[in-house]
Amino acid sequence: MLESIVGTLNGYLWGYVLIAGLLGLGLYFTIATRFVQFRYLGEMGRVLFEKSTLQDGKSISSFKSFCIGAATRIGTGNLAGVAVAIGLGGPGAVFWMWIVALVGGATSFIESTLAQVYKVKDKTAFRGGPAYYIEKGLGKRWLGIIFAVLIAITFGLIFNSVQSNTISEAYVNAFGLNGTVVGIIITVLTGLVIFGGVQRIANVSAVVVPIMAVLYIIIALIVLALNIGQIPAMFALIVKSAFGLEQAVGGGIGAAIMNGVKRGLFSNEAGMGSAPNAAATASVSHPAKQGFIQTLGVFLDTIIVCSATAFIILMSGIYSSGDTAGIQLLQDSLGDHIGGAASIFIAIAIFLFAFSSIIGSYYYGETNIEFIKESRPAIFVYRLATMAMVMVGAVLPLAFVWSLADLFMALMTLINLVGIALLGKVAFKVLKDYEMQRKEGKDPTFNPKKLGIHNTECWGDQDKKKDELVG
Repeated sequence: MLESIVGTLNGYLWGYVLIAGLLGLGLYFTIATRFVQFRYLGEMGRVLFEKSTLQDGKSISSFKSFCIGAATRIGTGNLAGVAVAIGLGGPGAVFWMWIVALVGGATSFIESTLAQVYKVKDKTAFRGGPAYYIEKGLGKRWLGIIFAVLIAITFGLIFNSVQSNTISEAYVNAFGLNGTVVGIIITVLTGLVIFGGVQRIANVSAVVVPIMAVLYIIIALIVLALNIGQIPAMFALIVKSAFGLEQAVGGGIGAAIMNGVKRGLFSNEAGMGSAPNAAATASVSHPAKQGFIQTLGVFLDTIIVCSATAFIILMSGIYSSGDTAGIQLLQDSLGDHIGGAASIFIAIAIFLFAFSSIIGSYYYGETNIEFIKESRPAIFVYRLATMAMVMVGAVLPLAFVWSLADLFMALMTLINLVGIALLGKVAFKVLKDYEMQRKEGKDPTFNPKKLGIHNTECWGDQDKKKDELVG
């Protein structure tokens, strides 16, 4: 009964509401910002490696913030998720993943810029996200609390069980290990990191994310080089299948769009309201800088990493048989290209991808628990619950949990889309202010009072400190 209800709700939300909302709002933000996600590609690279504006040893740099966001984006969605999308929606699903990323880049800029504008400062670091900008920008704390509850359950608990399940499945396939043993190892490692706080999360992400992304992309390039003659036909297949011009495995154009959008969002998270929680942690001189950086994260996730997975699968042809699915399909496909070592490589890659997602997803939950109520006992219990779900995910089949994850993800995305639609004009002002200062040759700084933006307690505090120093 419950599975039927969840399935019906997912069909409606993902089949109609979210496709219209994500693509529609993404197009609106793209036009309103004059294609910010494309115009500022160079600027994104420039600000990525800027140092923190607060040299206190505790603040988070732009790069570490980017890595926290990338850690949750680059996970099972890039590997197992892409395989699922191709299995259910055919090669055309890849095209719609790309579209979600291209228009979603503008959405990501808006939500991450807003997260910086309305961030708050706790004892050791900045924090923020949709719950915070919904409260401070719209004055709707009750709606912020609903979002906070949804993301804490979705990311820290449900998504993390999905991540550990994928790790366990990959290691059982590659090495024949016992799922319980794998679960215990992942759970212990998770506890060691999340009990160290946001600084440890940021430091681990800053090491793991670049390594795993580079290794995986290198393997994908090797596969492309080995199959260079197939590349034109592969791209033609993706485009034709996206518009129903060629028979697609798993369904026609409707299945391609729905699965491409669903798995694209699960992977790059543009518009979902998750990445802004990472964007808020950075110490920067202007909110737009984090908007640029998180937009770059969307492109890295989908245009590069998800495409790498898709190319590996499509060039093998194994997907067309329908005999394997999920992470096993990717392992078998890569094995078709490079031999028996593929399962081992994918198992290692999925561990790095998924484990970094676990710790990043946990942080998203923690910062939203703190939004509801700052309570050390509550955080302690949440950490234990996260570890428990990691263990459960490693040993139990999770077909229903994937459906539940889709539903919770849809609900939190809807709330965030409403929030950024209503607050979009604030982000437009911030972008315009940044552009004007750059034209004047300045390194942009942010003064919300000049722009008529209120309830920015963090930026207000910085202004007061500057005034006191001048005085």
